[in-house]
Amino acid sequence: MASKEATIPNSVKFAFGGTAGMGATLVVQPLDLVKNRMQLSGTTGKKEYRSSLHCIQQIIKNEGFFQLYNGLSAGLLRQATYTTTRLGTYTFLLEQFSDKNTAPSFATKAIFGMAAGGIGSFVGTPAEIALIRMTGDGRLPPEQRRNYKGVVNALTRIAKEEGVLTLWRGCTPTVIRAMVVNAAQLATYSQAKQTILESKLISDGIFCHFVASMISGLATTIASMPVDIAKTRIQSMKVIDGKPEYKNAFDVWGKVIKNEGVFALWKGFTPYYMRLGPHTVLTFIILEQMNASYFKFVLKTENKGGL
Repeated sequence: MASKEATIPNSVKFAFGGTAGMGATLVVQPLDLVKNRMQLSGTTGKKEYRSSLHCIQQIIKNEGFFQLYNGLSAGLLRQATYTTTRLGTYTFLLEQFSDKNTAPSFATKAIFGMAAGGIGSFVGTPAEIALIRMTGDGRLPPEQRRNYKGVVNALTRIAKEEGVLTLWRGCTPTVIRAMVVNAAQLATYSQAKQTILESKLISDGIFCHFVASMISGLATTIASMPVDIAKTRIQSMKVIDGKPEYKNAFDVWGKVIKNEGVFALWKGFTPYYMRLGPHTVLTFIILEQMNASYFKFVLKTENKGGL
């Protein structure tokens, strides 16, 4: 860890976190759309997609290739708010509450990850709402589609038509999911990287970051999917005659298990991991490289100060 005389300013840490997340989103946005479509499949009473590949084929056939990037503006805003806050907060906590001579424990990293995720998800919930709705819109009959023109239009219309507080609908499962994701993702990444380096099998660098990221992505996918499907369905639901489709996350889980089976809680596992794995890899690689470059070119030291 860098000394007090040679450290990355907090404002730069937050900016690096958001930039890394946005860069990764440009690559994996189609997988995020497929994941959301798979999780929403079944809400109409029928199984719309047989697999992730079938989902992609149906989207391209019925909506056009570029619809795979529907919701990109919301995805970028989500990273600019959520990822900026969570990664900036996590690196800040690691620096402030860690002994520079001793690596923090896995439990400490998990706690820092949960705190960073909770704070970041609250900030990013409005963008998350817009993302879920925009990526899921094409699966609805034409007369039921919301047809948002972009993330600004989505946020403006949601606030105007449904009330400002609707921008934080599903905030509780969103925060819970983020705490689970970040406890698993950030702590597992840090721990995996530390273990890899201590084993001396792989030296610190992009390949090390790639391996640690894939381990982190798998652990995060398994742990977070049930909470993620609850979040997705609550944020996508419509309120008909004053009655919402779901009361809360427990209601979602109960109905999913009853109508679709317990393994439906992990519906969309493949696109989720295919999206989360590469997104985790790209985010951490970009972040690590920006941190290293800052230390090398700005602070004039080889101390990388990574996660």
